[in-house]
Amino acid sequence: MAPYAPPEDLEVVAAHAGVPTGEIIKLDANENPYGPSPRVREALAQFDGFHLYPDPDQRELRAAIAEYADVDAGQLIVGNGSDELIDLLCRVYLEPEDEAIDCTPTFGMYRFSTELAGGRPLEAPRSADWSIDVDAVRESITQRTRLIFVATPNNPTGNGLGETGLEALLDTGCLVVVDEAYVEFSDAGSRCGRVREHENLVVLRTFSKWAGLAGLRIGYGVFPAGIADHLWKVKPPFNVNRAAEVAVRATIDDIENVQANVGRIIQERARMAEVLCTIPGFRVWPSAANFLLVQVLQGSAAALKDHLHRDGIAIRAYSHPRLANAIRISVGRPSDTDAVVRSLRGWQAGEGAA
Repeated sequence: MAPYAPPEDLEVVAAHAGVPTGEIIKLDANENPYGPSPRVREALAQFDGFHLYPDPDQRELRAAIAEYADVDAGQLIVGNGSDELIDLLCRVYLEPEDEAIDCTPTFGMYRFSTELAGGRPLEAPRSADWSIDVDAVRESITQRTRLIFVATPNNPTGNGLGETGLEALLDTGCLVVVDEAYVEFSDAGSRCGRVREHENLVVLRTFSKWAGLAGLRIGYGVFPAGIADHLWKVKPPFNVNRAAEVAVRATIDDIENVQANVGRIIQERARMAEVLCTIPGFRVWPSAANFLLVQVLQGSAAALKDHLHRDGIAIRAYSHPRLANAIRISVGRPSDTDAVVRSLRGWQAGEGAA
C-alpha cells in the first residue's frame, strides 16, 4: 500500500526558504489561522485532571457536542480526529477484498484506511467540474462494495454534494460516509439530522478546521444506532485525551467568538479568490471550504510550489493525475493573502512566463 502523503513539516519548508519557522506563512494544511478560542487556553491552564484517564464513554463530551450539532448524544462517537473514525469504519465493515468507493480526487485517508483494513479501494472519478458522477459510482458497485466515502465540501476541490446526489448514493444501499470536515465554512448546512432517516448514512465532523483544534485531534461521527453499536466494540477506551475534551467544551462555551473567526475566513476566501482571478495563468475553482484549488495554466505546479516555498509560503501540491498541475492554498489572514499574491505575481513575471 502507498503511504499517506501529509503536508511537509514546517521545519523542512523553513530550511528550504532559509528563514526561521516563525516567519513561514503556513497555508498547506487548512488550519485555522486565528487559532482556538482564548477560553481554550484558559481552560487548559486551569485544568488539574491530566493525571487521570478520560471517561471511556465520553458522556460529558458527547452531551456538549450533541447540543452543538443538534443530535442525540446516543448517536455520537468521538474520535482522535475524524481520521480514527474512518479507520474504525473500514476495520468493522471491510473484510479482505471488500470494496470502498472514493469519488476522486478526494481526501487520501479513505484509500489509506481501506487498504490498511485489507479492502480494495475503487475510484469513481468526479466530473469535469468536480461534481460527483453518480452514474460512475453506480457502475463501480459490485457485490463486495460496502462503503462509499463522500467529502462535502470536498478536499481538495472545495465543492459540495447536492441533495439529489446524496439521495442517489443512499439509494444504492451501501453505507454512505459523508465527511463534513469543512461544513462550517459552507452555506449548505450539515446532514447530521438526516442520519435519523437513513440506516446507511454516517456523518463525520471535526473540530480541527473551524475551531482551531487541529493539534489536539478531535472529531466525531453521527451514526445510526446499529452502526454505533459495532463501533463502540472496537473503539479504544481512552482514544480522546482529556486536553481535547476540555478544549471542546471551552470552544462550545465561546461559540459566538469562534464562529466570528469562521466568518472572517469566509470573507477572506472571497477576497482571495477575487484577487487571484486577476492574475493571468491561473484558474481558481469556487470553494465552500477554507481553501482554494488553483490550476496552474502556465508553467509547472511543482516549480510554483518551490517558488512559493522560497518566499516562505507553504502550500499543497498533489501527485493525482488530475491535480498534477494544481495547488491548494489554505485561506489565512489578509496579510497572508497579500503575500501569496505578491509571490504569484513574481512567478508570473519570471519563471511562470518562461
